[in-house]
Amino acid sequence: MSASIATLGSDGWVLVKDAVGSDLLDRLRGDLEAAYTSQRTIQIRNSVGDGTNGTVHHLPIAGGSFLEFLDRRFCGELLDAFFSGPSILNTFGGVLNQPDDLSYVGRVHRDLRSFSGNLPLMAQLLVMLDDFTEENGATYLLSGSHRMREQPGDDLFFRDAIRAVAPAGSIVVFNSNLWHAAGPNRSRGPRRALTLAFTKPFMKPQLDYPRALGYECVASLSPVLRQVLGYNARVPASLDEWYQPPERRFYQKNQG
Repeated sequence: MSASIATLGSDGWVLVKDAVGSDLLDRLRGDLEAAYTSQRTIQIRNSVGDGTNGTVHHLPIAGGSFLEFLDRRFCGELLDAFFSGPSILNTFGGVLNQPDDLSYVGRVHRDLRSFSGNLPLMAQLLVMLDDFTEENGATYLLSGSHRMREQPGDDLFFRDAIRAVAPAGSIVVFNSNLWHAAGPNRSRGPRRALTLAFTKPFMKPQLDYPRALGYECVASLSPVLRQVLGYNARVPASLDEWYQPPERRFYQKNQG
């Protein structure tokens, strides 16, 4: 584990092979397909269908295997070391990456809008639901680019980037300052993946997961899910919610 933590610090990313077992992988694939079918209707209805094909967002709302994945806290030790403390989910999406149908994730990009330098604001997991190969467009990762404020030119990026080639069930953990890009899928099948981002608890998530899932269900959630979904880092909306004993406060004192 110490070697992986060191690699995450030096290269900005680390590959953990064969992390997720076949049973959970099968259920994640099926649930991802179902979520995409449901969300695609919303994307098109709200006039954001162009460029979002093959992408799914905020999968915890669908429950099932996605909440199980979070509850099992894959790569949790790496995240704890990266943040030097607790973190919460910022977003949890997925990509289907069909052959010759590349969405916006195919552009060279990083997932932090503002460069954070040495401040560990956000880290991500790329969970491979299918084998990642060069033929099906395994993700490009530019080692060390988490220290680059400005986007590298495409020529430099694609010359020096490393492909995340690994079997299904593997996970790439990376600093969100890292410049990366999905490759074009030239195979005959999809290259499905889950994409999760975690942040320091004081940062706002892209969706208010506690409100979306319901405050009333907090008692039924495991301590891991309460933490990662942000139930321990909520913002009070009334004086009654503010004036609470420590154990019932919306923002718990151990959140940093």
